[in-house]
Amino acid sequence: MKVVILAGGLGTRISEESHLKPKPMITIGDQPILWHIMKYYSSFGFNDFVICCGYKGHIIKEYFADYYLYHSDVTLDFSAGNHMTVHANIAEPWQVTLVDTGLYTQTGGRVKRVQKYIGNEAFMLTYGDGVSNVDLAALLEQHRASGKTVTLTGIQPGGRFGVLDLDNTGTTVTGFREKAKEDGGWINGGFMVMEPEVFDCLSKDEDCVLERWPLETLATHGRLGIFRHTGFWQCMDTQRDRGRLEQMWNEGYAPWKVWEE
Repeated sequence: MKVVILAGGLGTRISEESHLKPKPMITIGDQPILWHIMKYYSSFGFNDFVICCGYKGHIIKEYFADYYLYHSDVTLDFSAGNHMTVHANIAEPWQVTLVDTGLYTQTGGRVKRVQKYIGNEAFMLTYGDGVSNVDLAALLEQHRASGKTVTLTGIQPGGRFGVLDLDNTGTTVTGFREKAKEDGGWINGGFMVMEPEVFDCLSKDEDCVLERWPLETLATHGRLGIFRHTGFWQCMDTQRDRGRLEQMWNEGYAPWKVWEE
């Protein structure tokens, strides 16, 4: 199953660093948050990634083009015509497709523009600026059992995000509400599973916002499910968010780090 990661936004709320690089390339420890997200998915056996690039997307492409070299020991023999020998190489079991989805394209348009790389199959989708310890296997199991078109991961971080209304079963999203003060409401934390029918709700237009008409329409028709996650979740919207994640990583308490070295 492919994993689509939205990595093309401008990252204006963390502009101290995003003026130099795309937000998914801002580091936690010595690796971009995008790498942390991919390592997490990979720990569950999901190794086929489609990255939706946009703002400064060439930096993401260069990172993966040189990934093998940067993570290996090398000997350069200049006397033999610049011969290079790679030692103790570290290879991830990844296939990574990097797609330029436009500079100003909104989330729905970006997903639509990578449709040809996904095909007629279910796929996972998340944002390139948030980490979590959500149980991806349980998420996928619930999605398959539910028959929904989309299942998103619902989290309860506080009152700065728009909230989701649920039906009596607590497994179906019935609507969205604007940002409100903390009231125990659930919000979309990303880490979604989607059936290929979702593409029928999307367009390649730059102004197609996944979280507005497409998901709202699915919610109205009872086609949007929620996997409720009460564990760790943290996005990296600001330098304060980044500092918190950095501290967790450096202190050896990073709930999303479930892989072995």
